[in-house]
Amino acid sequence: MSQLFVRTGIDFNSCQHALAHIGEEMMANGVVHESYPQALIEREATFPTGIALENHAVAIPHCEAIHAKSPAIYLIRPNNPVMFQQADDEKEIAVSLIIALIVENPTAQLKLLRRLFSELQNPNTIEALLNAPDAELAMLFRERILESEPCAQV
Repeated sequence: MSQLFVRTGIDFNSCQHALAHIGEEMMANGVVHESYPQALIEREATFPTGIALENHAVAIPHCEAIHAKSPAIYLIRPNNPVMFQQADDEKEIAVSLIIALIVENPTAQLKLLRRLFSELQNPNTIEALLNAPDAELAMLFRERILESEPCAQV
């Protein structure tokens, strides 16, 4: 089961600033190797992770599993949207929710990405995540995304 880190009430002036923050925080929490921050930035430059949903946009930055020590998710709800390049387009989109994945097993990463895409397509889920009180965000994310997966409970 992945560790879940949550941060709200933070501002970023660019997606690079957000990615640098993710790298620093995950290093400080001991879930990634020293190679992670740079790998995350490089992967985002090559394979952008901004995803336009029906009424909002999210980013799901991640990099290769070799940079992870243990599985984790860093969920960030910034004060103001952050511009990320769209995954399937050249344009930038204003992202309201950043979900950084730290996965040490590529198969698990693919399953988690599928689960995220599926759940985030539901307007009720994204609205709930964007509007939940700060203190309830982690619990809501676990309930809606992590624990609704079959066999996720141990």
